[in-house]
Amino acid sequence: MAAAKDQLEDGWFSWVKTQHPEELELVLYDTTSTYFQGLGAEEIGEFGHSKDHRPDRRQIVIGVLMSRKGLPLAHEVFSGNTADVVTFREIIRRVQSRFRLQRVVLVADRGTVSKAILQAIRDCGLEFIVGMRMRRCKAAAALLSRAGRYRPVAKNLKVKDIVLDGTRYILCYNPLRAKQEAMTRQDTLDRLERQLKQGGPRQFVGHRLYRRFLQFDKQAVVGIDRAAVDKESRFDGKFILVTNTELGASEVALAYKDLWRVERGFRCMKSHLDLRPVHHWTEARVRGHVAICFLALILDTLLRRALQSAGVEASMADVMRDLREVRAATVECGGRSYLARTDLQGHAFRVFQALGTRPPARLTPL
Repeated sequence: MAAAKDQLEDGWFSWVKTQHPEELELVLYDTTSTYFQGLGAEEIGEFGHSKDHRPDRRQIVIGVLMSRKGLPLAHEVFSGNTADVVTFREIIRRVQSRFRLQRVVLVADRGTVSKAILQAIRDCGLEFIVGMRMRRCKAAAALLSRAGRYRPVAKNLKVKDIVLDGTRYILCYNPLRAKQEAMTRQDTLDRLERQLKQGGPRQFVGHRLYRRFLQFDKQAVVGIDRAAVDKESRFDGKFILVTNTELGASEVALAYKDLWRVERGFRCMKSHLDLRPVHHWTEARVRGHVAICFLALILDTLLRRALQSAGVEASMADVMRDLREVRAATVECGGRSYLARTDLQGHAFRVFQALGTRPPARLTPL
């Protein structure tokens, strides 16, 4: 399976490009990791940053390329300690050399972006929309102080288009998230003030999230740092996108919000598509296992779309449960053998309808 992966993906990509070229106007990219239950494949299993919060296990890193509308396009498997910039360069190479797209706008999450990644994308001449970590962005202060109104894009999403030092930024604001973050911070401050009245919040001094709100004098806590609180409040509900596209600010922000489709794909692979646990011991089998799960993700996505078009309102968990109940058994009657199908339960019949396929016959002579 691992040996046939590229051939299968090339054929699939050609079909998408021919049948649904609109799917390829914006391409989303993200990575995840999955860990081994045992030692795993020594050639590819390594300790690294675990997105499953299992740093004690060897893992692999998986990069997935997906259309804006959620159609899986391609994937790559990397050793567990591979840096995100390396995964980006490999995916970019695939986009340019294998898929030969006229135009690709690469959309990527805040957690995978660094200067090296941005430079790699620029060097390849690709257009991009990437999120920046607000508190690590050197331009954040200048962007937040820039005058101008936010323009509404969608419910709980407003944007401001800013060009600074030749770089285009989209400053995004979510009023609901801002309110939630303000409430969370106030709860933290209330807790710290209670501890100060009781003799000092010693247990919070080493905690990064609490320590930034404390004011010190020769390592002794003297109170709440109100300047730090005011500075933090400026970030409430805001995030920064950087792009080199000519798309409108609204379209840039909505494209970035579409990254949830990749995250849903990862959750799907790890849950009912059985990506994890990985019990294989050789690199070829591990890669083959991931490739099978990726093909299953494609089928899962196509099934979701067919059900949605047919107006079937059901979760994939319920659909798969009902399909698993469709079984067959061999029966003998009058000296002849037959294959008898069980009744279609729940949503099973609607699934066959949505796919334009007849259910298996109730009774088939053998």
